[in-house]
Amino acid sequence: MTKTKTLLTGLLLLLCATSTAQTSKFKRAEALYKAGGYHEAIDLYKDELDKIKDKQELAMCFLKIGNCYRRIGNARQAEGFYQKAIARECQDPKVHLYYADMLRMGEKYDEAIDQYKRYKTLVPGDRLADVGIQSCDLAKQWAETPAGYEITNMRSLNTKFNDYCPTFASSDYTTLYLTSSREGTAGNKKSGVTGEYFSDIFITERNAQGTWSKPQPLGDNINTANEEGSCSLSSDYNTLYFSRCLVSKRNKLGCQLYSAKRAEQGWLTPEEIRIAADSIIVAHPSISDDGTTLYFVSDMPGGHGGLDLWKLTRASSSDNFGEPVNLGPDINTPGNEMFPYAHPDGSLYFSSDGHPGMGGLDIFKGTPSTDGGSWSVENMRYPMNSPADDFGITFERDREAGYFSSRRAKGRGGDDLYMFYLPPIIFNMTGKITDDKTKQPIADATVKLVGSDGVVLTTTTAADGSYKFNLRPNADYVVIASKKGYLNNKSKSTTKGESQSKDFGRNIALTSTAKPITIPNIFYDYDRWELRPESQSALDMLVDILNDNPNITIELASHTDNRGSEEYNYDLSQRRAQAVVNYLIQKNIAPERLRAKGYAQTQPKVVDEEMAACYSFLPQGTTLGPAFVESLSDEQQKETVYQINRRTEFRVLRDDFTAN
Repeated sequence: MTKTKTLLTGLLLLLCATSTAQTSKFKRAEALYKAGGYHEAIDLYKDELDKIKDKQELAMCFLKIGNCYRRIGNARQAEGFYQKAIARECQDPKVHLYYADMLRMGEKYDEAIDQYKRYKTLVPGDRLADVGIQSCDLAKQWAETPAGYEITNMRSLNTKFNDYCPTFASSDYTTLYLTSSREGTAGNKKSGVTGEYFSDIFITERNAQGTWSKPQPLGDNINTANEEGSCSLSSDYNTLYFSRCLVSKRNKLGCQLYSAKRAEQGWLTPEEIRIAADSIIVAHPSISDDGTTLYFVSDMPGGHGGLDLWKLTRASSSDNFGEPVNLGPDINTPGNEMFPYAHPDGSLYFSSDGHPGMGGLDIFKGTPSTDGGSWSVENMRYPMNSPADDFGITFERDREAGYFSSRRAKGRGGDDLYMFYLPPIIFNMTGKITDDKTKQPIADATVKLVGSDGVVLTTTTAADGSYKFNLRPNADYVVIASKKGYLNNKSKSTTKGESQSKDFGRNIALTSTAKPITIPNIFYDYDRWELRPESQSALDMLVDILNDNPNITIELASHTDNRGSEEYNYDLSQRRAQAVVNYLIQKNIAPERLRAKGYAQTQPKVVDEEMAACYSFLPQGTTLGPAFVESLSDEQQKETVYQINRRTEFRVLRDDFTAN
């Protein structure tokens, strides 16, 4: 958990009463805990553990120590103390929720799910259990299918202390403000909440070689002995908004927003933006691009849970702000929503531990509806998010690049600054057009690409039958291949849901119209002409072929085996061919494109290469007439030949049909 999150949740405490005969040290630990002095309280509690004899009182003390570690962002230690509290049958059901959260941050997803389920049994009305279970499932999926962001730790800017909430301070992105609790802050005093220095706002600049300077304090007008938090600048970079938390002797916090104007000599004395009472948390400002909306975080009455996102609005950037408005349940949850960032495109980025996510705080993108009445919220997923806290993002205006802060593993200290960049996503469709029988490439075939985004492109194949198209994101595509003397064929692709560059391979085989084409899997009952239901799939494929080739007219030919009289089989085969035509007409194929023809047993099948490969007793080139059938001694082989001869085919009669 971040330092700022710890400070801003200092007032939202779990208060657990015990009946221990309290020593002065224990009483001080309790006072610090209630006031948010978690770092100082830990050692005082630990010193008193041996003095607590009652199992339940000991369990409650373990719970409080776990809470302290959780508040200061040490998930591993918190996990251990929650486990100890549960082992001593702690009666507060929240111990299972918090333990599950820490397990999830440690990527122990199956164990976390078990604890979420235990909590759900004890507190069935708290939806945070369901969110936790869903988060575990999603975290595993997202880790296996990462988004395309490239993430880099800004090691030159980070220290062993907390460094977080970067903000661009110039239009060329060479100046960056950040918040840090590193050495050298104003007042140089440490917080009883975190054990680190009270944070200040720092500035760093990047030179022509791309190297960032060592961050320096922003100045005495902005930084004080109190806690200066995250900041935001107006689009002209001449107004600074930031939060400041005042700390009393007992470490109890109240935070308010301030604004300062830029002058030639630097930032002028800040003025408080009065929103709520001093004891209320009002922090993490972010000003919209047009200067009319100021987003912030608060625990003021009227929210949906812990910390909520709110906004102030005004008619123009020179007017006063109106009354605070909660952003509503699409954004806010029973958990904590924090660190808003108003993107110039109108979307709102923020961090939350109440929406389904990977770990502690995850970064989310909120997109307003066209009427402004609701928001759609999506998780930024891995690797932007991690099992740890991820928050405080800032973007360049015109590309998917910028900085954010995270407490993820392998950093330099607590919260670290990271750079992110989404490389341009490139989609290609490549493939070859071939003859479906010979498998040979077809040169000079026409390949047409039609996209749901309105794009229509046409190319011809090279000598090796190859083609290539560039595709756009978030679109469905159909690619249609055609060549004189062949039936058209098509393939489909989509780039929707794709977040990384990808090549789509789409080979398409074309069928020659020079010979009749067998329609497989057309079934009739013995000595009947009515189509059986299982024939529908094959006939629907024929419907697709006719729709894809609207200029052809075809003959539907039905063939029988050589059993029965030729006269009888002519009638039977004609009825069967007509049954297929009738089906196609029912599917809105124009009758004038269809001709039914029964051939009885007069055109026995000739064994081709594919058939010979399937049946070892059928030599390629053999005509499966009566003489060949009689030469077979195996009755099963004879039946196979009968089945091959009983077939329905079509052949193209013309390719110049036009509808009236």
